Amino acid sequence: MKRFVCIGGGESGVGAALLAKAKNYDVFVSDKGEIKKKYKDVLLNNKIEFEDMKHTESKILNADIIMKSPGIPDKIPLIKEIREAGIKVISEIEFASIYTNANLVAITGSNGKTITATLTDHILKQEIDVGLTGNIGESFAKQVLENDHENYVLEVSSFQLDDIETFKPFIAVLTNITPDHLDRYNYEFENYVSSKFRIIENQTDEDYFIYDADDPVILNWLDNNSIKSKMLPFSLTKVMHEGAYFDTNKIIITINNNQIIMPTENITLEGKHNIKNAMAASTVAHLLKIRKQTIRESLENFQGVEHRLEHVLKINKVQYINDSKATNVNATYFALESMDAPTVWIVGGVDKGNDYNELFPFVNEKVKAIICLGVDNEKLFEAFGNMVDVIIETQYMSEAVKIAYKVADAGENVLLSPACASFDLFENYEDRGRQFKNAVRNL
Repeated sequence: MKRFVCIGGGESGVGAALLAKAKNYDVFVSDKGEIKKKYKDVLLNNKIEFEDMKHTESKILNADIIMKSPGIPDKIPLIKEIREAGIKVISEIEFASIYTNANLVAITGSNGKTITATLTDHILKQEIDVGLTGNIGESFAKQVLENDHENYVLEVSSFQLDDIETFKPFIAVLTNITPDHLDRYNYEFENYVSSKFRIIENQTDEDYFIYDADDPVILNWLDNNSIKSKMLPFSLTKVMHEGAYFDTNKIIITINNNQIIMPTENITLEGKHNIKNAMAASTVAHLLKIRKQTIRESLENFQGVEHRLEHVLKINKVQYINDSKATNVNATYFALESMDAPTVWIVGGVDKGNDYNELFPFVNEKVKAIICLGVDNEKLFEAFGNMVDVIIETQYMSEAVKIAYKVADAGENVLLSPACASFDLFENYEDRGRQFKNAVRNL
């Protein structure tokens, strides 16, 4: 019996453990932190051996296969030991994909992948059997085990792609590439770019690659590398004879001389970047033979994603917007770009090597005050201190919202778009977003 060890006892680790047990592996789960009660209960009920608050090396280094949670970096000593011992390390998406014959739609990118994946799922499920997974919802492995769908939409991160071997999506989508997570890639942007492009490395000429043809990083990589899959670019600025483009309030998609035209006047998502997300999702739907009418209706009734430019409340004619999911500068770029009124901007957290220069035009044009919400705000003060009259720091969300309430006037916006990770003051970006919404409701 082969031994399967999961490092990390969260959603992906426990899902993989369940699937591995069903496939007759000897399974062990190890987590350096505390495993949440709901996951402990699942492991106990399924008689899967586990430990938390420690890693017992003797129980890990005898593994045949190790599934590593995507949040665990390669540079920690245990992972180095595992790799030196020559033990195979894979990600959950790799493991689960071995046990399903479903059509896989895998979506990655520095920004927009969650909304594109959620929107794609929303369109597809109107007509076909589909599971939404990867970085969202129930783990891929658990879905394959309990309710194997005919199609999956996977939101995948570079960390998940780092540990694939045979993972091969029928349709791969790359929304964009901008500097992010550079702390995990030795501060080498090329390493991060290569990691994103692993999404297509196992594709053949029967598979499809949908990508942003306006993104210079993607185009540069494609100029210097050959790929086997059929390419379907999308663009806001260029006419695409194969793929999708935008032309005066219409999305035009052409695949194998089969063209569909989608009006965009009534799309619920705001901003140019969301037209791109809609193009990507609609191209996937067109490939999977979803009817044009269904695609159009789905774009018009899609409700968006929590913590992504989410309109919370209007108080005294001031709109409060939760964009807590903006954990990098490029995401905040899109948020500020879409502001149509003077804005009080709440920013800050754990800086991943951010360069704030690209935000300067928007800050000069649209931001009337900045509230820095982080443990260390020095870099924000250096970048923006001379641009706005009001720049204040705090380490409490409730205080940040109260300050914003005092500073904002009728007709203006209060925008939480941190451009940073959340781990200095919050559990995660969801916790940060929920605290913001609660503070707004308590005004």
